Amino acid sequence: MLRTSQVATHPSGPYAIPTDFCRLFEKDMDRLYLLAFLLTTDHAAAESCFVQGLEDATNSNRVFKEWADSWARRMIIQSAIQSVHPRPEEGGHSDLNSQREAEPLAIRAIVSLRAFERFVFVMSVLERYSDQDCSLLLDCTRGEVIAARTRALQQIASSEALYSEAATIAAREEVRRESGTRRESAPRLAYA
Repeated sequence: MLRTSQVATHPSGPYAIPTDFCRLFEKDMDRLYLLAFLLTTDHAAAESCFVQGLEDATNSNRVFKEWADSWARRMIIQSAIQSVHPRPEEGGHSDLNSQREAEPLAIRAIVSLRAFERFVFVMSVLERYSDQDCSLLLDCTRGEVIAARTRALQQIASSEALYSEAATIAAREEVRRESGTRRESAPRLAYA
């Protein structure tokens, strides 16, 4: 909480001003861009949401300085919602193309979710929005939010298991290849 003495001594008062948001977006650029990317799954769209979020944050209603960070994230989320239009009834999964293979496994698991489930997962699990807030922002019911989060968690859990299994198999193959080359170079014993 701000005290009256803090308000009087701070030059811009208790509210964040555009330069506060500019500093915030510059300081936390990677984190805020990652949020936009996880929601849009496209680098160009993420960049657009990042810029739109900055513009919306600097031009929006007055926000207390302590709330500037959460307000900036909210503006990026709202920009991504307007850009992607995630709906509960949409089908299909995102493509895991070769471009995505460079991404860390956790990010690949998230971007492989359907748009609506991805938005619900990012907003409710990563950003800790309540089911009510998610349903209001995504224009759906709380039940749809809960169902989408459950599906997202199940898919991510199975994706992680698949990735883990694939990594284990790859590691075994590498060990087998390395041990095979060592055996070939070692002298062989003749059996009678």
